[in-house]
Amino acid sequence: MHDDLIARAQAWLAEDPDPETRDELAKLIAAGDVTELADRFAGTLQFGTAGLRGEIGAGPMRMNRTVVIRAAAGLAAYLKKHGHDNGLVVIGYDARHKSEDFARDTAAVMTGAGLRAAVLPRPLPTPVLAYAIRHLGAAAGVEVTASHNPPRDNGYKVYLGDGSQIVPPADIDIAAEIAAVPSLAAVPRPESGWETLDDSVLDAYLARTDAVLAPDSPRTARTVYTAMHGVGKDVLLAAFERAGFPAPALVAEQADPDPDFPTVAFPNPEEPGAMDLAFAKARETDPDLVIANDPDADRCAVAVKDGEDWRMLRGDEVGSLLAAHLVNRGAQGTFAESIVSSSLLGRIAEKAGLPYEETLTGFKWIARVDGLRYGYEEALGYCVDPEGVRDKDGITAALLITELASVLKAEGRTLLDLLDDLAVEHGLHATDQLSVRVQDLSVIADAMRQLREQPPTELAGLAITRAEDLTQGTETLPPTDGLRYTLDGARVIVRPSGTEPKLKCYLEVVVPVAAHDGLPAARATAADLLATIKRDLSAAAGI
Repeated sequence: MHDDLIARAQAWLAEDPDPETRDELAKLIAAGDVTELADRFAGTLQFGTAGLRGEIGAGPMRMNRTVVIRAAAGLAAYLKKHGHDNGLVVIGYDARHKSEDFARDTAAVMTGAGLRAAVLPRPLPTPVLAYAIRHLGAAAGVEVTASHNPPRDNGYKVYLGDGSQIVPPADIDIAAEIAAVPSLAAVPRPESGWETLDDSVLDAYLARTDAVLAPDSPRTARTVYTAMHGVGKDVLLAAFERAGFPAPALVAEQADPDPDFPTVAFPNPEEPGAMDLAFAKARETDPDLVIANDPDADRCAVAVKDGEDWRMLRGDEVGSLLAAHLVNRGAQGTFAESIVSSSLLGRIAEKAGLPYEETLTGFKWIARVDGLRYGYEEALGYCVDPEGVRDKDGITAALLITELASVLKAEGRTLLDLLDDLAVEHGLHATDQLSVRVQDLSVIADAMRQLREQPPTELAGLAITRAEDLTQGTETLPPTDGLRYTLDGARVIVRPSGTEPKLKCYLEVVVPVAAHDGLPAARATAADLLATIKRDLSAAAGI
């Protein structure tokens, strides 16, 4: 076993084109570090519907140039089998470690396979790549990003020509082509032959951002903005300037790209502490709202002043605010969200007489809804211009929420006032999440098994009226690894995360409210119910 492991590591080393990971692997082999080598050679990073994502390092279980070259070769083979012999592949990348190398390798592989490749001019937000695919009529797109993962990670996201991320069976077919790549030597990688795009694609994207706003809307709301050490700043500032909003006050410590993300434990606005610097800036400048993008700027977080201090709005709160704003502006088309997002969207759409659809988790599903006008997911993802970007877009979402804040400001109101109105109109929809990060993935499998074998019959004293195992699929949803419990006045969904080692439980309670003066009591009831459901669910899952 030990000899076999060393032999596999040496074979990998002989192929590795990257001096840094070669050096790293050579040292592990020389030191005979069997534990570390076994971890890196335990299999291969699995190419799934999120593409690839993992820690940067040497070996098949890490993100590195060898893994990326093989992935690109598999994608190229898949595209050619599907009739895209001379198809264009657009490649974007963020500012993480190795992102530019992975983008360049992908361009070389596509060119070597006889496809055309075009690379965005520099690190840019993921939505610019999603836009470029449709704008340039590409057969596919690749974005090198690990979104809001820890600094040591990178990833590889694949889009097909409709501009949305891959869904099954494309992921399985591409994975099979990747597995069939015999060796790196068999993959031609010319030194040139691809195009590096100029700023015209970015300019075209920015020109479209205006379209998300009403032509004569007020543009007065003042913002504090953080790019969370990512690539959002320049594009967001340009979009805000075009729109005529006041220039956002920047969180200077987080404004420029830095792959080490020095001021945050996790570069995700939802993580505890990630917004501390933004809130400090807000206390200093007293804006109308705080806006944050995640590092690749496809997500948008919003914070507001609540009483004396600042608080993050939940993704579901922003999702319903944007929906209410679009309805108010007379938007037509289907409103869609994932099953883990708040059911309030369905109520807003129903009252407005608009079609509504629920999909599996992930924008790859939301983006495919027929006639989509607006889609959102509770994890801070909003699609407000599906004709331009069929994916979540943290830049256009920031513009739209700032427009809404400006409209309300003109009426002497705030985003919180509108949330109160929605609660009185449709019931208080309160959501929360129980999220457990694990070192050992078997903990997640055990929890799912325990819930399937011994399903709870009630949570927080509320009877479970319907329990669904989503691995079977439903009338409207394809199969997925998840459990959904419908309770009297509440809903719970439990699923393993698709991109991180986490078990995620999504909770929602709905408390009727007769009038505005009933809101404080309804909030107290909701908070109490959510806390109790969380406790009971933890016990039932054994976590």
